[in-house]
Amino acid sequence: MTQSNSFSTSFILDKAHYTECYTQSSTLAHDKKTYFKANVLTVFGLIILFATPVNPYAAWFVIALGLLESISVYYHKPWWVIRQMLSKASNSEVKLTIDEQGILTESFHINSRILWADVTLVTETDLGFVISFTLGKSVTGKDIASKSYLSKACLSDEAIAFIVTKNPAIA
Repeated sequence: MTQSNSFSTSFILDKAHYTECYTQSSTLAHDKKTYFKANVLTVFGLIILFATPVNPYAAWFVIALGLLESISVYYHKPWWVIRQMLSKASNSEVKLTIDEQGILTESFHINSRILWADVTLVTETDLGFVISFTLGKSVTGKDIASKSYLSKACLSDEAIAFIVTKNPAIA
């Protein structure tokens, strides 16, 4: 490209990349609030089982749903990584271009651009950046928020410094 501030690189969407993405961008905390729905389902199933004349199969079904919910919360990270590894984009090469317009990601399966005008926050983590941005307006008129993760492993020092300067919280 002919622009003075243009950085290009590429990376592979492998298990290590997905694991880093999850660990650096996940906001899931394993506390009592996280397991609230699972606990309510389990207790409700136990109440149905012991305090009502309802068919015990229905009660055991509700209890099983509560236990399944607990397991899904506890194993959230491996489940997320496995889902990504099963996607068609897994193990494909992604070309990343960062310039004055925004962040462009190109691969065989998807091409997307995040414009700097749509970026609401750039959060720097130990291993990368979490880019929060808006996708547009919903039917109700509210902004549709999304986030993306960029690993520092594939970025040059100049690209890292450029991304830091584009943080709307600093500007």
